[in-house]
Amino acid sequence: MVARGGNRVVLLETEEAEMTLVEHLEELRRRLFVCLAAVSAGTAIAFFLREAILRALLRPLPIEANALVGPDGRPLIAVTGIGEGFSVLLKLSIAAGIALASPVWVHQLWSFTRPALNGREKKYALPATFVGIGLFISGLTVGFVALRYPLNWLLSFDDGLFVQVITADNYFTFVAYFLLGFGITFELPLVLTSLALLGFVSSNTLKAHRAKALVGLWLTSCVVTPGADPYSPAIVGVAFTVLYFVSEALIRLLGR
Repeated sequence: MVARGGNRVVLLETEEAEMTLVEHLEELRRRLFVCLAAVSAGTAIAFFLREAILRALLRPLPIEANALVGPDGRPLIAVTGIGEGFSVLLKLSIAAGIALASPVWVHQLWSFTRPALNGREKKYALPATFVGIGLFISGLTVGFVALRYPLNWLLSFDDGLFVQVITADNYFTFVAYFLLGFGITFELPLVLTSLALLGFVSSNTLKAHRAKALVGLWLTSCVVTPGADPYSPAIVGVAFTVLYFVSEALIRLLGR
């Protein structure tokens, strides 16, 4: 904006200058580096707390489904090669590091999209970070509760025809991806709200297509959950439904 006063011309910058493609790529690289540093720090913390994490993740494993049981009655996890124990702990620590670094990468994601927003919308960056963190933690919690149902079904499906000797790599990879999948899935309201702020969707759009969207989400819940037990898809479907209505309410509130 230009303000003229007598013979003087004063240039007032009311908004950020447009960034070139190279500058956008440079910013993306910088934010990815910040996310990588945060995940690395989270991985180091998780590796230090690896015993507590292992004990927590072993809770959903049914004792009767594993032939290896310790003297205290807890199930044991087998390793099949030299160095496998270290590699499993490292992968598990990386997965936990991603979860611990969620405040950083959620904030970096919002900050990267900030130039595409106007002044009114930019003020939502900090609240959106807290909402994203809360949603991710909620997803991990629901995933941990739902984890025992597909495990019970998958491990009892053979009806005693096989001896179950579960390897550490197989079990913890399954658990880590299952929980992270839930955490990322619960970011649905944040994604839809971001699209609404950018003008791609609105609360009226979500309301008009609510029935189709919910049918699609329930079908998705049947696909993304392993096993054939009825509990996991039901839990995920209910979560999807609640998240969809939360998204619709958030977008309507922001519109006001």
